[in-house]
Amino acid sequence: MKTICPVCMHHCQLAKGQVGRCRGRQNQGGKILPINAGVITALALDAIEKKPLRHFHPGSHILSVGSFGCNLHCPFCQNARIAMAGRRDVEAMILSPEELARRAEGMRHQGNIGLAFTYNEPLIGYEFVVETARLVQARGMKTVLVTNGSATPETTRKVLPHIDALNIDLKGFTQEAYEKLGGTLEVVKDFITQVVDAGCHVELTTLVVPGFNDDPGEMEAMARWIAHLSPDIPLHVTRFFPAHLMWRDNPTPLETVYGLAEVARGSLNTVYEGNIGL
Repeated sequence: MKTICPVCMHHCQLAKGQVGRCRGRQNQGGKILPINAGVITALALDAIEKKPLRHFHPGSHILSVGSFGCNLHCPFCQNARIAMAGRRDVEAMILSPEELARRAEGMRHQGNIGLAFTYNEPLIGYEFVVETARLVQARGMKTVLVTNGSATPETTRKVLPHIDALNIDLKGFTQEAYEKLGGTLEVVKDFITQVVDAGCHVELTTLVVPGFNDDPGEMEAMARWIAHLSPDIPLHVTRFFPAHLMWRDNPTPLETVYGLAEVARGSLNTVYEGNIGL
């Protein structure tokens, strides 16, 4: 007997003991449970602008936490060491939600405003996100989610009440592009719409990868769609650097990043170029 995982669009059908394609969920006794909950592979106090969030408590810092696993398989993944890994592939420490919340509170004097769930895909372990975020917010601190937006509406509804701000990766604007990553464009569009309708602070990021999503017409269509939700949603148009399976490729030309950002400004009020100083 197999059990269907309800967290994302893959709806993995897992036999007992089997792990889903995200590597972070497993059928344990007929229930699909996160196996990355509390398994912390990365923990750092980052500038809020690094998430990137430019319109949410600018100038502040936020304790940023990551685990392992992701439900996409981007060949250009910037965090492949943990996002493309399983439990046996990573070195990690185990921290409970209470311990993470205490650490966040203990860093207030360093300018910390809360806790960001990031680095890998947090929503594959949404239960841990919700439990931890509740404790952080109970301390009067902020919660941030950095996500690929590839989750079902049911998962999203469970998480959003406990999140103050999101940065969502919009990796392209064609289904053909998303199919190469193991994703679905409409799922991400629905996720973004759901977040905006919920009144959360949201900023979007598109990593421009040469030959993958650098067509000006695609950027124009993306920006028009975002503007339909709100022309005030910030968009970060960022530069790709060689990573993961594309480590031999060249970085995105600067003129491409600047040009696509200018295209986006035709529809959006706030567009930033990112990774251009590296």
